[in-house]
Amino acid sequence: MVAPGKHFVVVVMVLVIATISNSVSADPDMLQDVCVADLNNAVKMNGFACKASFSASDFFFAGLSKQQPTNNTLGSIVTQAFVTEVPGLNTLGVAMARIDFAPGGLNQPHEHPRATEVLFVLYGELDAGFITTANVLVSKTIKQGEIFIFPRGLVHFQINNGKGPAAAIAGFNSQNPGREDIATSLFAATPPVPDSVLSKAFQISNQEVDAIKSKLAGTS
Repeated sequence: MVAPGKHFVVVVMVLVIATISNSVSADPDMLQDVCVADLNNAVKMNGFACKASFSASDFFFAGLSKQQPTNNTLGSIVTQAFVTEVPGLNTLGVAMARIDFAPGGLNQPHEHPRATEVLFVLYGELDAGFITTANVLVSKTIKQGEIFIFPRGLVHFQINNGKGPAAAIAGFNSQNPGREDIATSLFAATPPVPDSVLSKAFQISNQEVDAIKSKLAGTS
């Protein structure tokens, strides 16, 4: 039997945990019809201050309508439609992106700290997967018209193993999902992560660490 005092503490802890969980589960709820982001406002807050006036252009973005060039090292390109590109998304808790892939193109392992992602294949075929905190790979080949889910905060990737180009549209439950590329974060951080940390973590030599850092220099 739980003592009255301990019972009260348990109830308070449950309420605190529930409150915290609710407050961080998604972007803050909107308090008015629209709050178009004033991207030039110097005030720092969780999100963006509202513009005094707005127009239809604040809610419009044509950047996802066209295929983008993929002639880079990874053979892929991400076009974001976040609040920074579409100010009208401020306080609405959603965002999108388009990913174009060359044959063999990779959207490198990364994670979104503030959003779950739903990926819809426009055309082509992708091998997509995420890794759980128990180091379990959950992966599947997805084709045109199919979707795959990447849970918030988990490392995930997509690669085009087909012979033709591919493209996908991603939806997020945050106006600013954030993105952390794993290789770039570790090997191209500023200031740099010490070689001793990386060599021990990856069980490679300092020379190999420096070689990787050299290849990734300027990609952060």
